[in-house]
Amino acid sequence: MNRRTISRKIGVTARMTRPETTRSDSSAPASRLVMKFGGTSMGDLERIRRAARIVAAEVKSGKQVAVVVSAMAGKTNELVAWTDGAGPAAQGLPLSDDEYDVVVASGEQVTAGLLALTLRNMGHNARSWMGWQIPIITDDAHGRARIEDVPGEVLGGAMDLGEIAVIPGFQGVTAGGRITTLGRGGSDTSAVAVAAALDCPCDIYTDVDGVYTTDPRIEKKATKLNRVSYEEMLEMASLGAKVLQTRSVELAMAKQVPVRVLSSFVEPDENGNLPVGAGTLICDEEDIVEKRIVSGVTVSRDEARITLLGLADRTDAPADVFTRLAEANVNVDMIVQSQARTAGGVNLTFTTGRRDAVRAEELMTAAKDEIRFEEIRVDADVAKVSVIGVGMRSHAGVAQTMFRALADKGVKFQAISTSEIKISVLIEDAYAELAVRALHSAYGLDAL
Repeated sequence: MNRRTISRKIGVTARMTRPETTRSDSSAPASRLVMKFGGTSMGDLERIRRAARIVAAEVKSGKQVAVVVSAMAGKTNELVAWTDGAGPAAQGLPLSDDEYDVVVASGEQVTAGLLALTLRNMGHNARSWMGWQIPIITDDAHGRARIEDVPGEVLGGAMDLGEIAVIPGFQGVTAGGRITTLGRGGSDTSAVAVAAALDCPCDIYTDVDGVYTTDPRIEKKATKLNRVSYEEMLEMASLGAKVLQTRSVELAMAKQVPVRVLSSFVEPDENGNLPVGAGTLICDEEDIVEKRIVSGVTVSRDEARITLLGLADRTDAPADVFTRLAEANVNVDMIVQSQARTAGGVNLTFTTGRRDAVRAEELMTAAKDEIRFEEIRVDADVAKVSVIGVGMRSHAGVAQTMFRALADKGVKFQAISTSEIKISVLIEDAYAELAVRALHSAYGLDAL
């Protein structure tokens, strides 16, 4: 079934283009805004009412608003447990991932309905829109679907008529009309995709008031950043910062959607107005006037180091190892190869997530004779600490500052990986917080 077919079934015309109007067009409609509220922000009825007041304040300011919501905190885990309780598939039967999606997508549907109902009870013209009604068209990879298209015409038309559109995040629909889910954190991606379709900014309300130079729970001197580039935020999200989901940042960068991270624990003032200039804006690097050498320090503790000792020193050995890992969907990050003590052998070290490490160890052990190595060692007591900043492109000495700061604290690193705008080191987990504080100070982030 193609997009035209699904469009007839659900009563819309699906096209790959966004609305013709842009923000610079004098004939464009009133300013549009997509707002997204996470699970913590939707945690109970009082928080849903607070979110409704925030939405009402944006409507009062003259904006046309669409709202994307997550399920109540903990609800998705409960729904997943219910699917597990249905029992495993009988031998020889495929997994029913499509029905799994039907169940777990219902959490966002509940909060969308509750928020729309709350807004109506406050006197606003609000309506819930399910993923299949817009439609948010995805591929058929149930449980981890990727968005292929979000036609903005019908949704934008409803907003032009003064309707507040409330949309469940995390869900979409295949060309065949089956409900899909986007994977954990998918509501952020839903919000950015809808904003791209409507050609407007996206405000993401969460339980923090912006993006900080590091985790304030580790370093009390961490400061909130006013602006962060897409590239910096992408690195931060992938390296341990949990403010935004990685796929949402990738999409925002690709579609040039301005994203602002804000706290949902605010209240409009007595005049119904929200604070001005709050949060952190995620934007293009060119929109940042003063580019810091380092913008942030992150730490990821979901790391494991795997070492193959005495690997046969043949040219295709690394290819053999990493091909097997890739086929098993094991993501590998840092890679280090060194000479083994025994002649004709090398030691190959790589890192992966702790959950993936179990699968990687089993896979390597099962193929030990074919790969030809002497011993495998797995260490999960490691952490990855990273410094990130677009200013690294034009400044020398960034690495020297990092290694000197760690050396002064007696912190040894086990592996290194770099890109244009980040340096990551693998260290003992016990030294992770010490390393974060040392680097935060070394790059002058305490004084921002």
